[in-house]
Amino acid sequence: MSEKNLGPEGADGRAPRVLLAVCGGIAAYKACEVLRGLQRAGCDVRVTMTEDALRFVGAATFEALSGAPVATSLYGHPGSAIPHIELAEWADVALVVPATANVMAKMACGIADDCLTTTLLACHGCCPVLVAPGMNVHMWQSPATQANAETLRSRGVHLVGPDCGRLACGDVGEGKLAPVDQIVAAARAALGAGDLAGLRLVVTAGPTHEAIDPVRFIANRSTGKMGYALAEAAVARGAEVTLVSGPTALGCPAGARRVDVVSAAQMRDATLAAFEDADAAICCAAVADYTPARPADHKLKKSREHLDAIELVETADILAELCAAKGERVVAGFAAETDDLLAHATEKLRRKGADLIVANDVSRPESTFGADTNRVALVTAAGVRQLETMPLRAVADAVLDAVRDLGAAR
Repeated sequence: MSEKNLGPEGADGRAPRVLLAVCGGIAAYKACEVLRGLQRAGCDVRVTMTEDALRFVGAATFEALSGAPVATSLYGHPGSAIPHIELAEWADVALVVPATANVMAKMACGIADDCLTTTLLACHGCCPVLVAPGMNVHMWQSPATQANAETLRSRGVHLVGPDCGRLACGDVGEGKLAPVDQIVAAARAALGAGDLAGLRLVVTAGPTHEAIDPVRFIANRSTGKMGYALAEAAVARGAEVTLVSGPTALGCPAGARRVDVVSAAQMRDATLAAFEDADAAICCAAVADYTPARPADHKLKKSREHLDAIELVETADILAELCAAKGERVVAGFAAETDDLLAHATEKLRRKGADLIVANDVSRPESTFGADTNRVALVTAAGVRQLETMPLRAVADAVLDAVRDLGAAR
């Protein structure tokens, strides 16, 4: 990250600077919303556009919103003879919205044949670059586009999305521009903005699947929604997040690094590895307590391999292992219970050696697996704080507040 990245307010008191590069796709109008979201976050925004982008949204719109001239050409730009260099050196982060397949290909190959691509090429060594792809599903899934995306990632470019959904052409699939708030959150994270800036956080989420044979497994009802909300909120507040996720149907929160696992053993290994360089961990995953002792290496046929019992063994206690290794770091866990909620959570806090247990009664419809709300109690050595029923994002922020305060008290 460039030394210019000064967070919400730099040492000189100025606002963080974002260069918004708008490409020629139907989602170009969403770049206006991204610009406004960045401004609400306290950012100073400048815009460069391709000629194709001008066919969707005029430069006058972005000039009115940003209060500055839009760079559409290398020649005749007001107040600058070399706009591509000055914009690259001015910016704290560059954000490409929507990133078309064409512009991604040019970025991957180092082609600089207009103001936008020349400016992005000049950003190397000046500021981080974020790319929010938006295109048809077939174009996104093209081997060429996938290879270009991987090339950009390998060079440190961060991709925000794309999402799955109905596209402008009527097709349904991956390629839809990520939500505006996710794009803004990713830009703010790159700027180091937020009260959790500098915090390296590990979050576990989702269920684990414990194999009986290659097609059958033991699992639970966890959807991963709470853990993903924690990761998304933490990124928005500036944390560097590693999300260790069991099998879910959820897209990776923008700005987080996701490590996909299946079994409890895999989640243990990935979580402990991520925790080595982390400042805190929140264990939200519903890890299976037991796993088959001897999973079959082939599909069991009930016609000749009648299964009337499965021998189980306990899985590793990930939360306890993290607590044993935490030192001065903060480790939080979740307790999903159906009875005696606070008694069980308080005992878990003591037995595991955790700093915080987030307790929720999964027998209640507003706090069960898959709900979009949760009603939790925050249990620490200092006592119990009962929260009201809130949306998952609000619960996530309350949990992160508690983690932040526990860390500050060390």
